[in-house]
Amino acid sequence: MVETNRAAEDFVFDQPCPIRDVLDRIGDQWSLLILTALEKGAKRFNALSREIGDVSKQMLSKTLKRLEQDGFVRRTLYAEVPLRVEYELTELGQSFLVPMKSLIAWANANHRTICETRKAFPSRAQAR
Repeated sequence: MVETNRAAEDFVFDQPCPIRDVLDRIGDQWSLLILTALEKGAKRFNALSREIGDVSKQMLSKTLKRLEQDGFVRRTLYAEVPLRVEYELTELGQSFLVPMKSLIAWANANHRTICETRKAFPSRAQAR
């Protein structure tokens, strides 16, 4: 008789489609920028905020929590005075850099074409 792992079989995914589930979480406005900023190593909250620039403190905090919840980012609290908190990529976060960089390269290579097509779209749509 083959023994099965009942816990794995009984697991119910919040979102059964892996692509939609992952892209919904990392495809927001800030996640890729945060992951890119953490590529070179651990950073404190204010350093991330300065590097990213136009993200609000509230949105940065919310996005970091989501990335931590999903296992991309590790938050380390140091018992020092003053208290120090650093964020860094986990092994999962590091592994995501490869496909992320491919996506970024594709976006950079095709951005002009996409923008030109968008700009031309209203005139094409009116011609229908």
